[in-house]
Amino acid sequence: MSQWNDFDWQLIHEGPQSPALHMALDEAITDEVAAGRRAPTLRVWEWASSAVVIGRFQSLRNEVDPEGAQRHGIEVVRRITGGGAMFIEPGNTITYSLSAPESLVQGMSFEQSYAFMDAWVLEALRSLGIDAWYQPLNDIASKAGKIAGAAQMRRGKAVLHHVTMAYDIDSTKMLEVLRIGREKLSDKATQSANKRVDPLRTQTGLAREDVIARMIETFRNAHGLQASAVQPHELARAQQLVEEKFGTPAWTAVVT
Repeated sequence: MSQWNDFDWQLIHEGPQSPALHMALDEAITDEVAAGRRAPTLRVWEWASSAVVIGRFQSLRNEVDPEGAQRHGIEVVRRITGGGAMFIEPGNTITYSLSAPESLVQGMSFEQSYAFMDAWVLEALRSLGIDAWYQPLNDIASKAGKIAGAAQMRRGKAVLHHVTMAYDIDSTKMLEVLRIGREKLSDKATQSANKRVDPLRTQTGLAREDVIARMIETFRNAHGLQASAVQPHELARAQQLVEEKFGTPAWTAVVT
């Protein structure tokens, strides 16, 4: 079993990219780490457009209202990890991925590895004055409500762990796009959506960019972090995956 500081961690934080390309980059970069061709990587996402990201095993029909998604111009994509649906708006969302050798979580249960992989971001949130904790199996929460949802998978000789955090949220729009959100709130007033998911903006008063900067600073101080970029061959592989998989109706509806 290895430790965080056994590795030379790299940071990728580039310009906005499409939802499907983000799904593909997770797969491509994690496979590069598994093959030993890339150092363990923290990738902070910037979104080019709004999206609903559904889990690998979720029913498209059960999760998404297609008319609502079309009306709001929201793309629906499916990721390779399990877990629940995420409602994404570029300025309202903070998303990151960790791609690391599997040895980092060797011998851990999924619950243990979720807590382990989220520990640094909990430290970052607490440094901003948020009393945040890991809520099994895959949430980050505070007294005010859920802050983030995580998903994880072991892939080859690597582990992929990614987290979507609510910086702000348009709960009305979310409820028009996500069916499951409607069901969870069916016995409550619509305005209670903000009690289920409590955005970082209301808890910190900071700009999204400042929250991200604190997260990166916290990771760097704890584990070391060097600037990197998506390499041409990684981007080419990701673009191929978009064409063959993540951008296709067949993949998005693989579980109808």
